[in-house]
Amino acid sequence: MSEVYAARRTRLREYCNAGGSAAALVSRPANVRYLAGAAPHGAVLLLGKTEDLLVCAGPTADRPPQERPDEALRVQALPGAGGGDPAVAAAGLAAGQGADSLAVEEHHLTVARHRALGSVAPGLRLANLGGAVEQLRVVKDEEEISCLRIGAEIADQALGELLESILVGRTERHLALELERRLVDHGADGPAFPTSVATGPNAGRPGHRPTDRRVEEGDFLSVCLGATYRGYRCEIGRTFVIGTAPADWQIELYDLVFAAQRAGRESLVPGAACRDVDRAARQVLDSAGYTEGLTALTGHGVGLEIDEDPQLSPAAMGKLDACVPVTVEPGVHLPGRGGVRIDDTLVVRPEADGGPELLTITTKELLAL
Repeated sequence: MSEVYAARRTRLREYCNAGGSAAALVSRPANVRYLAGAAPHGAVLLLGKTEDLLVCAGPTADRPPQERPDEALRVQALPGAGGGDPAVAAAGLAAGQGADSLAVEEHHLTVARHRALGSVAPGLRLANLGGAVEQLRVVKDEEEISCLRIGAEIADQALGELLESILVGRTERHLALELERRLVDHGADGPAFPTSVATGPNAGRPGHRPTDRRVEEGDFLSVCLGATYRGYRCEIGRTFVIGTAPADWQIELYDLVFAAQRAGRESLVPGAACRDVDRAARQVLDSAGYTEGLTALTGHGVGLEIDEDPQLSPAAMGKLDACVPVTVEPGVHLPGRGGVRIDDTLVVRPEADGGPELLTITTKELLAL
């Protein structure tokens, strides 16, 4: 993997040099991990004029192998118990290498930290690196996609086991905790985000935080969970009916959301405008009269973070590339009644390769549990 990380750093260095910066300071943890192979707490990456350094507040040798940085990258551990601020130390190191300019991630630095960088190296011209690393991260290599695929398998397995257990009478909170335990039992680093379990009138509500409401016969049950595997995060969401055969209104609503989700999935082709993918799913719900209350986006990229570019929304700019993993997750929530969410993680692939690759494969049939 050293060659992979080195190639990523080279691409970023070329971007910085083209913008007139001799060095770059990467401080956002996911970006540090992408370029260095690991991101110990508080660590920053300096792409220096003469040498690249991972600057840490403490040693990294005692960390598990999967959490250790690229062996080809020199680690600069700050002395002392507190260690100081690695970002401020890195700015001094950049000046010591003879750099006259330093590109920084202004969207991640606090104002106070930005001022401290200027104070420790007043001769450095600070420029904005912007979202350059985030843009490099959008298209995944096959090793990254493999991590997402394994994470999706773990999430599918955890969800499948839960569906085989008795659900009536258990609380949303209890079910969410059980799902997260099962994720870890099956090899995940942990949940990709706080697991959402929503029942009855809560079902279908995006981002619902589990409560002590108990599962009842006839409820919609919507679940959204994800696994983190080697730092990469996937997402799956499904909706079921508890106990009895679904009511007519539940079948109608489910079929509508399923049709919207299928339209979004089928739009995932290289070169498709991000807003067109959103439109494909959204217009199915719009045409049925559910314009009000729809979420701001239909999906988003996933990777080292659960919410990455690209964003699949009405105002989104840009087009999809091959090997970009995204979610497609339309839903409808009816206040006081509940609703439906269906959420998959897929990888954009060209038609010649079979079209979009579905990573989360738990059935989307409306099951009565």
